[in-house]
Amino acid sequence: MTIKLLVADDQDLVRQALCALLALQADFEVVAQVGRGDEVVAAVLEHEPDVALLDIEMPGLDGLAAAAVVTAQAPSCKVVILTTFGRAGYLRRAMDAGAAGFVVKDARAEVLADAIRRVVQGEKVVDPALAVATLTVGESPLTARERDVLIVARDGSTVAEIAGKLYLSEGTVRNYLSNAIAKTATRNRMEAVRVADERGWL
Repeated sequence: MTIKLLVADDQDLVRQALCALLALQADFEVVAQVGRGDEVVAAVLEHEPDVALLDIEMPGLDGLAAAAVVTAQAPSCKVVILTTFGRAGYLRRAMDAGAAGFVVKDARAEVLADAIRRVVQGEKVVDPALAVATLTVGESPLTARERDVLIVARDGSTVAEIAGKLYLSEGTVRNYLSNAIAKTATRNRMEAVRVADERGWL
């Protein structure tokens, strides 16, 4: 049986190297590759791969959001998140999005190939170290709005700018920031952004 693959990664060299590596496996065929997250679903629907390998950070749509759409619109296609960012919160969000696998990019080629074959057989495959980290870190304590505010605060936006972008009052933004700072046990909004980002909560 030939396993048809789609590879999505915004870094051309990484994507091409990955495709070349996967093509060395006798039972794999790369049927499509894309460089943007918002191209994933159309490519999956057109080429009908058995497995979509998705990077997380891509323009247009991140890999986790793309995974959720793929699993909803093309349930026969298994999703494996393949990322540089081995963050516990990302793993939890990937599983929530319906991903069948989560492999970090520095894994050996045979580990990735084995993961692909196992998800096709119906298994869930997760990087072991990341699984342990996820249990240690736990679920994100942030509400959806607190997360939104921290994401906008990433670039150093002022309270007024955050309020304008999210259509909230400045007082409400201050409350969300205060809550997020408390929940991340940090001293200010930029520390809160850093901690939440490191844990994959954003």
